[in-house]
Amino acid sequence: MKPLPALDALVEPDFAAERKRLREAALRARQAMPAALRETLTGRMSAHLDELMEALQPLRLGFCWPYRAEPDLRAWVTHWLGAHPGRVAALPVVLERNAAMVFRAWTPGEPMPLDRHGIPHPAQGEALVPDVVLVPLNAFDARGYRLGYGGGYFDRTLAGMDTVAVGVGFEIGRVPSTLPQGHDKPMAWIVTEAGAAPAQR
Repeated sequence: MKPLPALDALVEPDFAAERKRLREAALRARQAMPAALRETLTGRMSAHLDELMEALQPLRLGFCWPYRAEPDLRAWVTHWLGAHPGRVAALPVVLERNAAMVFRAWTPGEPMPLDRHGIPHPAQGEALVPDVVLVPLNAFDARGYRLGYGGGYFDRTLAGMDTVAVGVGFEIGRVPSTLPQGHDKPMAWIVTEAGAAPAQR
């Protein structure tokens, strides 16, 4: 007679499948939001970012080009840049698959090529380390854990970078838990249209 499987094997959930479900549900919900509503909520988010950046006082700020109906923070970043002459904004660049990204300085209006996902990025420039990085959120929880697109790029990047990670996303993506795995790196802060809050530990 074969031995019975361990109890843990019977009750342990399929974390990968559940994380995929949470990610896809958050993406569908965000992409279904009317553009005007996303713009309104992004405006509220921007006000909370103003307050948080006043507290954190970064000079080098990393952010992401909006993708798949993410909050479009380009106007806010442009305003942030213009408010102080020493500030630098930077975008992530994927140099190779399954590796950490680098950040390169971004100037509003500069022409940029598209990467393999169709996202503009600075083709040249010195790599820099942002003081603060605004990390897009699909699904996320109060502990600061997030679900991106499944490639692990931000996890690898943040693991080797001394920076403050600030998750930015819409409340529609909030979940009780993202079922974080050992390699997941939590955000220090979460900013949504509802406010800015430190991750709960």
